[in-house]
Amino acid sequence: MNDPRWAAQPAATARALLAECCVDPGFVELDRERVLARGWQLVGHADAVAGRGDHVVAEVAGVPLLLVRGDDGRLRALHNVCRHRAGPLAACDGRGAHALTCRYHGWTYALDGALRGAPGMRDAADFDLGAIRLPQARVAEWLGLVWAAIDGSAGPFEALVAGIAGRAAACGVTAAGVAGWTPAGRAHYDIACNWKVYVDNYLEGYHVPHVHPALNRMLDYRSYVTEASEWYSFQWSPLESGEGLYGSGDALYYWLWPNTMLNILPGRLQTNRIVPLGVDRCRVEFDFYYTRDDSEAGEARRQADRDFSDEVQLEDLTICEDVQRGLASGSYRAGRLNPLRENAVHHFHERMRRAYRDAAATA
Repeated sequence: MNDPRWAAQPAATARALLAECCVDPGFVELDRERVLARGWQLVGHADAVAGRGDHVVAEVAGVPLLLVRGDDGRLRALHNVCRHRAGPLAACDGRGAHALTCRYHGWTYALDGALRGAPGMRDAADFDLGAIRLPQARVAEWLGLVWAAIDGSAGPFEALVAGIAGRAAACGVTAAGVAGWTPAGRAHYDIACNWKVYVDNYLEGYHVPHVHPALNRMLDYRSYVTEASEWYSFQWSPLESGEGLYGSGDALYYWLWPNTMLNILPGRLQTNRIVPLGVDRCRVEFDFYYTRDDSEAGEARRQADRDFSDEVQLEDLTICEDVQRGLASGSYRAGRLNPLRENAVHHFHERMRRAYRDAAATA
C-alpha cells in the first residue's frame, strides 16, 4: 500500500519533509537501517593507515569499525567486535600493530580478520579456530580520504563521487595533494536537533544573508549556484575576500549522501560528518586539512580559518536548535521549498522519501 506521505514531489511545487520525520523517535531506527547503514560514510584520512598495522577506529550506523592496513598492503574495514563476547579489538587509533587482540579476553586476530588465538579454548568441543573471522565492511580510498559502507546495498563508491574530482582538482584538492596535506585537528559540536535538520541547513545558501553576516560578506550571493547529481549536491560561489583570509578563488560545498560534507576553499579542505545521537540530537565532526606551510604566517592563517569556522558553526547550531523546537511544537506544517535556493534540500528530501517508501513496501 502506497503511503501518500512519501510520494515524490516535483521541485516546482515541493514541500519540506513532515515534522514527524525529525521528532518521532520511530524514525531513529528507520533512518539507521534504511539510510545510514546503506550509504558510504567518511571514516578517516589515508595517511593514518598508510603502513602495515596502522589502524583507525570508526563507527558507521552504530557498527564499530577498525580500519587497518594488512600485511598484504590491503586496507580493510573490519568490525571492531570480537566474535567471542563482543569486546573491542582497539579503543583508539594506532600504528604498526602486528595483530589485533581483544581487550576483554585476549582473543587474537591477524590483520586480515582471521582468528589466530583463543586462550583456554583448546578443549572446547567442536571449536574451529580457522572458521572464525571478523566481518568486513566495504572500504574505498579517494582524495586521500577513507570511506566505508557496512551494507552491501550501498551502490558502487565510484557512483557516489562521479564528477567531483575534476572540480575539486581545480581548487587544488587532488588525491596526491590531500594525502600530503597537513591535518590540523578535529572540532565537534553536539547539537540539540535531528541530523536531518542540520543537513537541510547545510544544503542551502538561502539562509546565509540572514544567519551568517561575515560569511555573506565573503561570498558572492548573487552568483551563488546550487546543483544536484544523483548521489550528491554542491554549492558554489566566487570568493569576495580579496587578500583576506582565503584570497581569490571559489568556495565549493559538497554534500554526499547521506551525511558527509566536503568544504573546499583555496588551500583548505574541511570534512564534515553528521552523526545522529537520537531523535533530537546529533554530533557534527569537522576535520581540517591545509596545504603545507610551516611558517608563522601559515599557522596564523590556519588558526584564523578555524576561528572563522567556529563562528559560522555556532550560528548554524543556534538556528538548527531553534528549528528543532519549531518542528516539535506541533505548530509546523510542511512548508513550500524555494525551487531556486532550496533545490538541494528538495534533492535530499526526495532521497529520504524514497527510502521511506522502500521501507513501507517491505514492511
